[in-house]
Amino acid sequence: MRGAKGFGSRWNKPAGAERGLYRARDGVLLGVCKGIARYFDLSVGVMRAIVILLFLVTGIWPVGLLYLIAAMVMKMEPVVPFGSAEDREFYDSYSSSRVGALHRVKRKFENLDRRLRRMEDVVTSRDFEWERRMRNS
Repeated sequence: MRGAKGFGSRWNKPAGAERGLYRARDGVLLGVCKGIARYFDLSVGVMRAIVILLFLVTGIWPVGLLYLIAAMVMKMEPVVPFGSAEDREFYDSYSSSRVGALHRVKRKFENLDRRLRRMEDVVTSRDFEWERRMRNS
């Protein structure tokens, strides 16, 4: 129900798309409440009310500390929606370990470069030219 009003109506996801637990970029205070509300398909106002109620009931420090830990642990929401599972995997690996993700991209480009060099060697070899001439005659 894309046009429905109520809980979660502001976070319409494409059909069949998975969403992860991310901090919202447009949140009021670090985006934690909005990210959790989007993940559980709740209203942001209800989520904020729950957090404020927990602040008052348990005391400021326990919930405040948990809130800050959640802000540090949760990854920032991606700017552009994921196109595939590979995109999601790359974003998750990059946001958790940028060095590892960069090494993975470097290896991928090195493999592509190696394949391109092999193709160039085949195309520029004398045997390739000879076989092409034999097929055309």
